[in-house]
Amino acid sequence: MTTTDFAAMTGLELMRWVATERSSDIPSIDRLIGLRFEEVEHGRIVISLDTRPDFANPLGTVHGGIAATLLDSVMGCAVHSTLPAGVGYTTLELKVNYIRAARTDGHTLTATGSVIHVGRRTATAEGKVVDADGKLIAHATTTCIILPAAD
Repeated sequence: MTTTDFAAMTGLELMRWVATERSSDIPSIDRLIGLRFEEVEHGRIVISLDTRPDFANPLGTVHGGIAATLLDSVMGCAVHSTLPAGVGYTTLELKVNYIRAARTDGHTLTATGSVIHVGRRTATAEGKVVDADGKLIAHATTTCIILPAAD
């Protein structure tokens, strides 16, 4: 078994590894809620999931936290895809606008995150979640702090 040197990977290389190579045995939010990486590009990430009854809020529709998790994931990963090896990020701010409810019966939700700006200390990105019919479920913006490589 080989060991993957994550610190030596650029953000884009790491995102591609996560999308294609990471074992489903590794605990992660991806495994917990069934996220699937659909597209990984420099500055742009697309992730989808299939809704299920476990995602229900008290009213019986998909809980807003599922959309927020999708949005935080695609926007943060989009930012990460632009960073050099050894440099990380974390979310400073997340602003979500909910447009309509999503059903919990196996419908696919797809989230797209795109970088707006990456600076030395902060980065911004935008994202949206649509249902299988292309209807907008939620959209968001984020500000991330850039974490420099450890010396």
